[in-house]
Amino acid sequence: MALPEAAPRALVWGMSELKRTPLRDFHAAHGGRLVDFAGWEMPVQYKSILEEHKAVRRAAGLFDVSHMGEVDVRGPEAGKFLNHLLTNDIAKLYPGRVLYSPMCYPNSGVVDDLLVYMRTPEDYFLCINAGNITKDLAWIQEQAKGFAVTITDRSDDYALLAIQGPNAAAIVQSLTGAKLGAIKYYHFGEGTVAGIQCIISRTGYTGEDGFELYHAATEAPALAEAVLAAGAEQGLELAGLGARDSLRLEAGYPLYGHEITADISPLTAGLGWTVKLDKGCDFIGREALEAEKRNGAAQKVVFFRTGDRRIVRADTPVLGPDGAQVGRVLSGTLSPVLNEAIGSALVSTAALTQTLEVDIRGTKLPLQLVKPPFVPLKKF
Repeated sequence: MALPEAAPRALVWGMSELKRTPLRDFHAAHGGRLVDFAGWEMPVQYKSILEEHKAVRRAAGLFDVSHMGEVDVRGPEAGKFLNHLLTNDIAKLYPGRVLYSPMCYPNSGVVDDLLVYMRTPEDYFLCINAGNITKDLAWIQEQAKGFAVTITDRSDDYALLAIQGPNAAAIVQSLTGAKLGAIKYYHFGEGTVAGIQCIISRTGYTGEDGFELYHAATEAPALAEAVLAAGAEQGLELAGLGARDSLRLEAGYPLYGHEITADISPLTAGLGWTVKLDKGCDFIGREALEAEKRNGAAQKVVFFRTGDRRIVRADTPVLGPDGAQVGRVLSGTLSPVLNEAIGSALVSTAALTQTLEVDIRGTKLPLQLVKPPFVPLKKF
């Protein structure tokens, strides 16, 4: 998700305005290479992006995602308000359930994509993208006018760890008495992990099984050290932003600012399953989304592989058979599992039946369109 998220940039001397998570010193102590990511000082890698990526697919990885934002939505009309605000159907939720949804502008462009946690019918918890916190809060508060609901920014109160990979459940279970098997995919519970009170969520952004631990910001270093120690014998590795991006792209998950933006609607992005036009109430962006579904999208987000190791960078033109530009690349990386370049692109719908290619420093590479995930992933 869930971050517009900026590409990592190397830190330069004097960038004191960067925000820091409670684990900044933890990262430095464990060899993290810190970069500017959406205004946050975050670890892009520790030892090797390639090895961190493989560790998550093979065993487990520990990610700091404390830069994400958290918002409480409470009140007698909380559910009604969220169903007006979001494209997905809040009525599907029940206590302990999590829902993924875009939040759109009236023109169907995406404000952000987020997770909704239902505690009770009058108490919801949102997880929003780090680079969008200020913008999202202003938008949500403006739209909440006229509803019996209270919006509270909790972003500074929480830290957030994500443990992802086939061994994640065993690692977290060794630190808690909570029955993790009872927490199904896209559900959550509460309990202590290593003696620290947590919201224990099972969503993920890598395509692997795993848990997210929301906890008090002051407890973050102690919890991170406890999880790292518990996972030592099970192959757990610290993982940074680099592996997080290559893992999500292998899984075919969107990243705000890339596959979804203020100019790319959920339907264009292939997220039609999150747009519930029949949910029985009006919502922001509905009219534009209905028109797009009725008339068809002029462009589509597609995923591709190249058969070549050269990474296809974002904004690289996508060319048709005659060499004319028919689209542009949105995300690109090297898949450590496939050992070839993969990516996503926004392409004219009319050009999708044609041969597509990109020009990498004078070499034309054909794009093989793929329905993600790029690699076999566990079915939840």
